[in-house]
Amino acid sequence: MKSNAVIAIHGGAGTILRASMAPEVETRYLDALNRILAAGQRILADGGSALDAVEEAVRLLEDCPLFNAGHGAVFTSAGTHELDASIMDGRTLEAGAVCCVKRVRNPVLAARRVLEKSEHVLFTGEGAEAFAAAQGLEFVDPAYFHTDARYRQWQLARGEARAMLDHDGATLEAKAAANASADSLPHEPIDPNRKFGTVGAVALDAHGHLAAATSTGGITNKQVGRVGDAPLIGAGCYADDATCAVSTTGSGEMFMRMVAAYDVAAQMKYRGVSLSEASTNVVMEQLPRIDGRGGLIAVDAQGNVVLPFNTEGMYRGYARVGEAPVASIYD
Repeated sequence: MKSNAVIAIHGGAGTILRASMAPEVETRYLDALNRILAAGQRILADGGSALDAVEEAVRLLEDCPLFNAGHGAVFTSAGTHELDASIMDGRTLEAGAVCCVKRVRNPVLAARRVLEKSEHVLFTGEGAEAFAAAQGLEFVDPAYFHTDARYRQWQLARGEARAMLDHDGATLEAKAAANASADSLPHEPIDPNRKFGTVGAVALDAHGHLAAATSTGGITNKQVGRVGDAPLIGAGCYADDATCAVSTTGSGEMFMRMVAAYDVAAQMKYRGVSLSEASTNVVMEQLPRIDGRGGLIAVDAQGNVVLPFNTEGMYRGYARVGEAPVASIYD
């Protein structure tokens, strides 16, 4: 019997730079998405849990400097890094999250430990780091999160005297390209100055259980202590075996106000609509009412996968057990 087990991931949404995008850079992003999808797919193929699959996928996304989470996270207004992550088990409705951590290498691992080892759901700042240390998780010097490309984006944001949603600023891409060095990506498929940078994963395992996880470095030049939707259960992450698993990426404050991830599940539960209809309603109708931009990935208990977004593109992909992974960037 064919398995419905499937994993989907995202690495941020935003404006596409088709005119100046270098093919080799597009390939670099697609290769990263496919590699990470394959890792999650292997866990599901071996009978592993959806929770293990999303944790591993997000851990790998955090370790990849192409995306705004972990290594490659954006800078705060103080020139520091503050990282957020969450994870939820659709089987039990248990969840864990951390926010404003500065030295935990992989925040998603800390979120998983909160889910499993604590009676609480969310830890912040020094308390989150103390909990992670007590769990034996790996700590790094804050310099680990630095990349030259993110540093330049921060310098541009400071010049504009405002925060940028993983790097919102229509006129800054040319400046970034002019200042770029060899290790930067001035021709990223999605404009680094007009991109919402969050990563996430959702999965359905062979046992019929769902899970979701989300992680982010936040927004460039954000005020110290700002927290977006990524670590908030119901806003940036949600999973319930009875309905679906969701991970979001976009203008965090708007996703928080709409409780966007939970709204998808709630519409399925209370309106009786499909995953596709609920997700489309949230992304294409509800969020735009308050200028909410971005997208989400979701999977339901039957293995249906949706990846809607209201921007020009979103780093995304999915992989069903027994089939080749599928990764995309453009609309």
